[in-house]
Amino acid sequence: MSIRSFLHKRKYELLLIALIQHLFIGIVVSDMPFYTEILWPVNMVILGLASIGVFIEKGKLKNIVKDVLTVTVIAFPVLLPFFKGVPEFMFMLNLSYVIFFSFIFLEVFKFLIKPSYINTDIISAAGCGFFLLIETFVFLLQIWVYADQSSFKGIDYSSPAHTFIDLVYYCSITLTTIGYGDITPNTHYTKLAASLIGIAGQFYSVVLVGILISKFSNHSNSE
Repeated sequence: MSIRSFLHKRKYELLLIALIQHLFIGIVVSDMPFYTEILWPVNMVILGLASIGVFIEKGKLKNIVKDVLTVTVIAFPVLLPFFKGVPEFMFMLNLSYVIFFSFIFLEVFKFLIKPSYINTDIISAAGCGFFLLIETFVFLLQIWVYADQSSFKGIDYSSPAHTFIDLVYYCSITLTTIGYGDITPNTHYTKLAASLIGIAGQFYSVVLVGILISKFSNHSNSE
C-alpha cells in the first residue's frame, strides 16, 4: 500500500489523532517555552500531514488552498518568538488558524452528510468535526483575547501556551455545556461568542445524532 493510499484510507482516523494530540498534548508537557517554540510548529506539521487524506481527490484548487493554509499555520508559530506581543501579528495568526480549521471542518461535514452508511470513517469523521469546532473557536476567541486581555476573566496570559491551553479547556467545557465558571467572558461580545459556542456544540450534537440514526436506518433497510 502506497503512502498516498494509506493517507486516503485512514484519513479520518489520522486527522482525529492529530487533533486530539494538538489540543491536549499539554496534559503531559510542563515546559511552556518548549511547548510554544518547538511543539506547536511540530504539531501543525503533523496536522497538515494528517489532513492530506481528506483532500485527496477533492480537486486541484482545494488542495492548493489547503497547502497554502498549512504553510501559513506552520510559519506563524515559528515566527512567534520574534513578534510575540505584536497585536497585528497575533490577529493574523489567529485569523489564519480560524480559516484553516474551518476549511477542514467544512470538508469533513460534507462527508458526514453525504454517504448513507455507517463505518469507522463516519465515526472518526464525527469526532474530527467536534474537535475541529473546538480548534476553530479557540483561535477565534484568541483574536479577542490578544486584542483585549480584559475580555475574559481567569485566563493565564503568562505565555501563548498557557493562554491556548486555557482556551482549549474553556471551549471544551462550553461546547459540552459543563461550564465550571472558573473562566468567564467579561465583555458583551465575548459573552455572545460564548453563547454561540454553546449553541454550536448542541446543534452539532443534535445534527450528528440525526445523521447517524438516518445512516443506521438506511443501512438496516438495505440489508
